[in-house]
Amino acid sequence: MNVVAIIDDSDINLALLKALVGKLGNCQAHAFAESAAGFAWCAENLPDLIIVDYMMPIMDGIEFITRLRRLPERSELPILMITANDDREVRYRALEVGATDFLTKPVDRMEFAARARNLLALNTTRKHLADRAAWLAEEVAKATSVIHEREQELLFRMSRAAEFRDPETGAHIQRMAHFSRLIAAGMGLSAEEQQLILQAAPMHDVGKIGIPDAILLKPGRLTPEEFAIMRGHSRLGFELLAGSQSKVLQAAASIALAHHERFDGSGYPAGLAGSAIPLDGRIVAVADVFDALVSERPYKRAWELERAFAYLESNASAHFDPECVKVFLARKDEVLAIRLRFQDEAPDDF
Repeated sequence: MNVVAIIDDSDINLALLKALVGKLGNCQAHAFAESAAGFAWCAENLPDLIIVDYMMPIMDGIEFITRLRRLPERSELPILMITANDDREVRYRALEVGATDFLTKPVDRMEFAARARNLLALNTTRKHLADRAAWLAEEVAKATSVIHEREQELLFRMSRAAEFRDPETGAHIQRMAHFSRLIAAGMGLSAEEQQLILQAAPMHDVGKIGIPDAILLKPGRLTPEEFAIMRGHSRLGFELLAGSQSKVLQAAASIALAHHERFDGSGYPAGLAGSAIPLDGRIVAVADVFDALVSERPYKRAWELERAFAYLESNASAHFDPECVKVFLARKDEVLAIRLRFQDEAPDDF
């Protein structure tokens, strides 16, 4: 059923136009003698055709069309303007503001029927195209989602590959990733940026797959030479991840390179300080160190939570970005919830 809105300040014209619309078949007419009332109805509803008179008090046909075209989803609705004269200037103005077609009073029944049917057919085609575009957009979104899921699975497996060669096992990469998103949210990053850091953070230590087992798995203290090799995992991770077209891998490369930098410039590999350290690296540094402190390892016992929180606070502005620490400490309840959620081995999804 096509819905047709008729706006004309003449009761006689309204009755005539309503009768003509009725003869089109499969049409329901809504008639308004006041342009303001007709406009309000068209703003709330989405008719298939609007028939509007030019000469009306308060809001004439030109102003009606001008205001209507500014509304969402109203820019392409077919509008048939009816004028009492053949003034070209009026028609030019109407075309400029968005009129689709014209009729001149007195309205010829045959001409009205032909023009109205053409405009209704035009609107039907427009809606079909819009539906088709929406369907295509949905299909593209589905395909993109599948690609993202596969990409995330690959990233997760690469993260686990590094983890399997490192004593830091269990749900560490899950917890530190969610801690990172928690800090990102508190720093005012967008939802998209929060999701990006959640997906990229687990790759922070992927460069460890290039570190010899004799060093990576050594139970005792590393020699200065061995520690220099161990520190190379930051650049190895960056080199492994850099150059990708994927936003996630780009972020992961940045994190891999920067998460061992220190806010005071004493970190590695580049000795960056303050805001020169990428924000994602500053965020992950807090998340990674905190989880390492409160997790038991073969070479150490887990710290108590309050001791770990105090360590972050005392090292703000030295090791850590003080704003990241402030945000993290302000969300202790959420930190504890993440720890409870990821106590066991990590599942295959985030």
